[in-house]
Amino acid sequence: MGFGFSSKPFFLYLSFLLFSSFLELYSPLVSASDDTTLVYKGCAKQSFTDPAGIYSQALSALFQTLVSQSMKVKFYKTTTGTGQTTITGLFQCRGDLSNSDCYNCASRLPTLADKLCGKTLAARIQLYGCYMLYEVAGFAQISGMEMLFKTCGSTNVAGTGFEERRDTAFSVLESGVVSNHGFYTTNYQSVYLLGQCEGDVGDSDCGECVKSAVQRAQVECGSSISGQIYLHKCFISYNYYPNGAPRRSSSPYPHSSSSSSGTGQNTGRTVAIILGGAASVGFLVILLMFARNVMKKKHDDY
Repeated sequence: MGFGFSSKPFFLYLSFLLFSSFLELYSPLVSASDDTTLVYKGCAKQSFTDPAGIYSQALSALFQTLVSQSMKVKFYKTTTGTGQTTITGLFQCRGDLSNSDCYNCASRLPTLADKLCGKTLAARIQLYGCYMLYEVAGFAQISGMEMLFKTCGSTNVAGTGFEERRDTAFSVLESGVVSNHGFYTTNYQSVYLLGQCEGDVGDSDCGECVKSAVQRAQVECGSSISGQIYLHKCFISYNYYPNGAPRRSSSPYPHSSSSSSGTGQNTGRTVAIILGGAASVGFLVILLMFARNVMKKKHDDY
């Protein structure tokens, strides 16, 4: 799902100790941008007992369906199996990816899920350009506003008027995701933004989710020049370039030092909460690289 970046991705991994009997969260350090780079993974601690291979067959069928659909659409949700072996899953690609880039991203997710999580009752694998999640029947649900993961740039620009500029840009983003039905990219006075909601979230709920993510960014990232906030049902990303966005063939968003954490107070609930209950740890050396389309869409008149 890449955009043909000239630099090869370089990964540095940090593992962290978890304090939930149901939860595991993982976030790597990366130094290059690639839509197929792992952002985080969440794996339920419980594995399904499957002597007859029924769960494995249902999960395999689910993965095959999701991957095949990624050649046609950017969001798909379905269910396989019956009774206690029912497994619900979905995938979503970032809204600016082409069908081929979406497939390139999504096709990697089943292998990653198996490699990173094994045969767990629920899992979520988030790459920069797409994500996939599944859960076996019986997992409880959580709020779509639950924060799963955050990363904030290490550079701060307090007292420069940045926060006022950023907050105005956030307002543009909040209205944009609603009017554009769940995905929006723009820039306002050197603040570049991206927001996306899960594909089955209505416009009104999407707006509320992004608003919640914006509020989280304001609190969690403060005067940091960049940040990403992942909630259960939506995510946002922003980056500020006071001297102008770098001119790159792939994206105006360079790498920057940042801190990251998975947060939350509930555990063992659903595939999303797999990420929400981990302790805050680790460092992340990249922010989400926005797509080539953003470079073509200048909204400085906001």
